[in-house]
Order: sequence, then structure tokens, then C-alpha cells
Amino acid sequence: MNPIKVMVVDDSAVVRQVVAGLLGAAPGIQVIAAVADPLLAIERLRQQWPDVIVLDVEMPRMDGITFLRKIMQERPTPVVICSTLTEKGAKTTLEALAAGAVAIVTKPKLGLKQFLTDASDDLVATVRSAAKANVRRLAVRAEAPAVLTPTAKHTADVILAPGGARAMTQTTERVIAIGTSTGGTQALEEVLTALPRVSPGIVIVQHMPEKFTAAFAARLDSLCRITVKEAENNDRVVPGRALIAPGGRHILLKRSGAQYFVEVVDGPLVNRHRPSVDVMFRSVAKSAGVNALGIIMTGMGDDGAAGMLEMRTAGARTVAQDEESCVVFGMPKEAIKRGGVEKTLPLSAMAQEICRQL
Repeated sequence: MNPIKVMVVDDSAVVRQVVAGLLGAAPGIQVIAAVADPLLAIERLRQQWPDVIVLDVEMPRMDGITFLRKIMQERPTPVVICSTLTEKGAKTTLEALAAGAVAIVTKPKLGLKQFLTDASDDLVATVRSAAKANVRRLAVRAEAPAVLTPTAKHTADVILAPGGARAMTQTTERVIAIGTSTGGTQALEEVLTALPRVSPGIVIVQHMPEKFTAAFAARLDSLCRITVKEAENNDRVVPGRALIAPGGRHILLKRSGAQYFVEVVDGPLVNRHRPSVDVMFRSVAKSAGVNALGIIMTGMGDDGAAGMLEMRTAGARTVAQDEESCVVFGMPKEAIKRGGVEKTLPLSAMAQEICRQL
């Protein structure tokens, strides 16, 4: 099998050295270039084109977003954004995701070398996943405005005990629970911007680092007819509103009488993620059951597969995004494999499916 060819573009010599070293030491990955800015990258691209580009966004001479858009116009290629973990940088990073990047690897301002070394497994897994991305989907979005085997400590059991009895009786309000990861920022934008102002209440887990989810929610809120916000403890789940789990915290659906609200909690990683789709789906199975629709969309790994099966067992409707419209088919594929998915739909049909729940 040919190695995954990677180009690193970052104005920090430390980042170039560490990232290139970590990736180059991983089996099946070859770093073909590590350059200081996009103009140098363009020169190297004329010689050899990589399978994956690891890209900073704030650089001299040409910013990463301009470079990314050029790449997507000329030859769509999986791009992993390597960005500083700050609120200031979040908006720019989200613009890069909207322009077609597939994932974010965060870097702190201090302790950078140690952080990147500690996060090497996630970095390698992200690059491997990016190499499998559906570049045709990346091109479409750009034109438009490694998995752990579940054990007790890696599953939703660490946050919420498994449900016993079948879920509660039917209520007038419906809850839509959406879980997604790699490629999900673009997918969520496509779905949520297509919804009318009167839509069922929605809870969302998008795998994303803390400090980025607030900016992501604000961006979607500016584009959508529904209200979109980063979830806070005790926020009501009501028609016309979507709540996005904050990065670094789990989200649980709760019920009081006929009303639904969310609880935002700390806790260990589940399936290597916090927030975890499995945690959210399990809480939806327990609190909403037949009143819920679960949707699992593009993403690597298997987070959400177990929780979706619990939702279906509790009487909820369950839908997976189809392979053709996914950037990465990992999460939907695993949910289908485990029997948790009632039907598959293309991304373009998700908004209509959500509106059917009214």
C-alpha cells in the first residue's frame, strides 16, 4: 500500500519540526514537505501533490484560507487545520472549515512542542482519516456559500447508566438529536440552513475543541432561520432552536413533565471524545424515546453507533447519512453495522426528514 503523502504548511519552525517528525515516524505516512507559508507550498505543489495538507491559518504573505480556497478550486485535497486554541482564532478556523477543510488539530500558544507530542496519536489518526475523505464532497462544499474498541471506561457508562425500561410515553414536542464529526461542520451548515423557522428542537454533538463551538454556533445562527446557540446548563429544547454541545463537555437531554432541557456536564472522554455522541444519544433514548429522531452523519470512528442502537431500541426513529454524501463514512457505517439505523438518506434529504417530525 502506498504511504499517505503529507505536506505541512506552518510559519512556526517548531510546529513544522514536531508535526513533520511525528507524522514521519508513523507507519504508512510520508511527509513530503514542511514549508513556512502558502507561497512556498505552491512551489512545492508543482513538484509533487500530497494526499493530505496540514495547514495553519494565520501566516505571512498569504493566509491559510486564501490558500485553501485555491487548493479546492484547482485540485480538491483533504486539509487538516492546525490552529491555535483561542477565541480570536476560532472564527478564522471556522471559515476554513466552511471552505472545505475536514478537521481541526488545536495547538496552544505555550508548551507547544510538548502538547503536539502528547497529542501525536490524535494527530496521526486525524491525518489517516483525512486521507480517506470523499474529496468530491469537499469540492461541492468548497463551491457552496483509528477507533478504540469500547470498554466500560470508554463508553457512555462512565457518564450515564444504561437505560432499563422502554422510553417514555409520547409527547407533543419532538427532539432531533444529531451526531457528527469529520466533515460535520459543512454538513450541519447545509442541513440547518435549509430548515424553516418552525422546526423541531434540536440537540447536536459536533466533535470540536472547546472555544470553537461558541463561534461555530454563532456562525450558524447568522446563517439560519432557526436560532442556533452553544448549549448552556438548563437550556430548553424548543421548536426553532438548535443547541450545540460545548467543546470539552458532554451534553445530556433531560425531561421535566412534557418539557425537554439539556444538562451540560464534565466527565472523562468517551470513545476518545468530549462531547460524545454516544452520551447524548443514550440520554435521548432515556428521556425522549419515541419522541425523538436520531441522525448520525459524516465522521471518523464509531462514536454514536452504540447510542443510536439504544435510541432505536427505545422506539426512536433513526437515520444515517449515506456514504455518497459523507466526507468520511465511518460513524454512519458503524451505526448501520450494529443495527441502530432504520434508514439511510443523502445529506440533501435531512432537513426534510427533520420537518416530517412536526
